[in-house]
Amino acid sequence: MNLELGRPFVEQAIKRLGFELHQSRRMGFHAVKFIHGYGSSGTGGRIRTEARKYLTRLKTSGEIQDFIPGERFSIFEEPTRRAFARCDALRQDRDLERYNNGVTFVLL
Repeated sequence: MNLELGRPFVEQAIKRLGFELHQSRRMGFHAVKFIHGYGSSGTGGRIRTEARKYLTRLKTSGEIQDFIPGERFSIFEEPTRRAFARCDALRQDRDLERYNNGVTFVLL
């Protein structure tokens, strides 16, 4: 799911993130990949920052199992290996081992 599509304001992107998580859970998905970009300034975009804050709150409240920042999506990271057990298709994702700061994986 591309949160940058249409160049939304941060608030709109976070609302879309919440909506897409709800829909994905309803459809029985185990994992969702969000593209939020890294920000044109090179210091981390606002959508990325706010999305990860939002996901932290959802994880703390038990609404999602976990999330994996793209820069930590590696076979050498325990959360990634746990994600593979939940959703084997993640092994085929093109961002595996690419340390992509512009994506985040969410486990439902």
